[in-house]
Amino acid sequence: MCGIAGVRRLDGAPVDPAVLAEMAKRLHHRGPDDSGHWVGGSTGFAHTRLSIIDLGASAQPMTDKSGRKTIAFNGEILNYKELRTELHYPFRTGGDTETILAVHDRWGVDGVTRLRGQFAYALDDADTGELHLVRDRLGVLPLYYYVDDEVFAFASEIKALFPAIGARGVDLASLHDYLAHRSVPAPHTLVDGVHKLPQGHRLTLSRDGQVRLRAYWELPGADEVLDCTPDDAVRLVTEALDASIADALVADVPVGAYLSGGIDSSLICALTAKARGGSGLHTFAAGFGDPRVDELHWARQVAGVVGSEHHEVIVTAEDFRDSWARLSWHRDAPLSEPADVAVFRLAELARTQVKVVLSGEGSDELFGGYPKYRFAQATRWAGLVPAGLRGAVLPRLERRLPASRQRLGVAVRAMAEASAAERMRGWFAPFTERERATLLGGGASRALDPYRRGRGDALRRMLYADSHAWLADNLLERGDRMSMAASLELRPPFLDHRLVELAFRLPSSVKVRGRVTKWVVKEVARRHLPAEVVDRPKSGFKVPLDAWFREGLREMAHDLLTGPSSFVADTLDRTAVRTLLDEHSSGARNEQPRLWTLLSLEVWHREFARTAQVGS
Repeated sequence: MCGIAGVRRLDGAPVDPAVLAEMAKRLHHRGPDDSGHWVGGSTGFAHTRLSIIDLGASAQPMTDKSGRKTIAFNGEILNYKELRTELHYPFRTGGDTETILAVHDRWGVDGVTRLRGQFAYALDDADTGELHLVRDRLGVLPLYYYVDDEVFAFASEIKALFPAIGARGVDLASLHDYLAHRSVPAPHTLVDGVHKLPQGHRLTLSRDGQVRLRAYWELPGADEVLDCTPDDAVRLVTEALDASIADALVADVPVGAYLSGGIDSSLICALTAKARGGSGLHTFAAGFGDPRVDELHWARQVAGVVGSEHHEVIVTAEDFRDSWARLSWHRDAPLSEPADVAVFRLAELARTQVKVVLSGEGSDELFGGYPKYRFAQATRWAGLVPAGLRGAVLPRLERRLPASRQRLGVAVRAMAEASAAERMRGWFAPFTERERATLLGGGASRALDPYRRGRGDALRRMLYADSHAWLADNLLERGDRMSMAASLELRPPFLDHRLVELAFRLPSSVKVRGRVTKWVVKEVARRHLPAEVVDRPKSGFKVPLDAWFREGLREMAHDLLTGPSSFVADTLDRTAVRTLLDEHSSGARNEQPRLWTLLSLEVWHREFARTAQVGS
């Protein structure tokens, strides 16, 4: 992977190469192998390279044979060899970057639909005067932009925009979205005026400075569901996963894999080992030195089955305290999940052995892996309960549940929400709609579209929403930033768009069957993994923060959220914040998810106020 950035002066002024150099400097971690810039009058690109394909060539930014089209590209086009055999083009390199230029030369910007892989790129076309930004179908790789009357700027990470656009403030309206999602869904961000290009979209900036957004890909509709048997579904998913793994191994450098011991990463490792003939695979796992939450013994068992060379790292409370600020800088946003720190430590470990690592992201959101999906229909039925009863009784019930019944508490909180969209979102929301109103003194989240647009049965609607909001703007954003902080490329084979399209064409009955979630994936895995790995309950990447917030991180939490310079205390309702702290410290309630959300916001604001000139 790489880092890209660029500027177009809408006032006609020439681009300053020093600005491009500073933008590239802030993206050095994304591409420590090489860097370059290009200036064409009022337009300029910068690029930092992590060399994965065509190592000795394919320097960027790259201009085509005509000298009229220039590209800055982040990612990998995994079918680039197939495309090169189809294109009659005088290639000068052996890589995938020039392949994109050849695709645009043949089919124009609509040629993006022929690309397979994970990508974000900018392409300047001197003939039309247009500048194009393109982001991959699932949003594996990020791309941000800013526009005003004088300048249009873009970059792989928000921090790289500031040399071109100057200081910016916090977008207070996006705080509602953050408290509802733990991240801010596209197209908004927490930084005023900075936008995120949505997944599966392209942006065109015309010669006269007009911005046009267009979706070039969407998930299959409810009317495209296949009429297939469970056995057919298992066969189709097996074939699609094998094809995806074959693509994911396209590289001129070593490729390893994360191995948590859960079914998704275990299946990826098993299929990768099979594709490579059972030798040479490095796998990586993280633990917390706490037998209540560690899954390292499962990871070791699977490593033995697939024959990988296995590596482990232990993450501690001190890692959280020492890394939080630095990783907030890398994240360009609050660390949305406690596991972010662990994922970074895992990436650091993997980078000692490989440059590319495969992961299991996406399987849960495609095939119904979370426990909540068993209750998808109940989420809709809750709308039949009178609003007054639902709003009065369920919150009272949730507050009386012991801290040990956290999952049940999440379900009760979700069911108490007023609208069907809010109930679907509520399963992952740290704060309910009422709590957000209390903290912020009114207002509402803007990011409910994915929860309203989904069609079909209840499970399908929930999966549609989660693949747009939760997956793209939370998990994939986390994966990109934490891996790139260690200069490591992350590839999620479950998010090959062919497999994603298949998943949304499969009937819900092969995803959740009775009490069994992710049924079709488990049946595929059963052919490669021991039954005890396939059938064990889903655990997730749990971090023991509830205990840490009462022990080693207790004073830190209180200082950050109630101190005299606290952004959270000054911006949100101070009394409500203090109540959360007190109830958690006393053991009366487990407020870890909400405390993490607020603490991450505070740490992010302090770090960006200092290093990226974000004001309050």
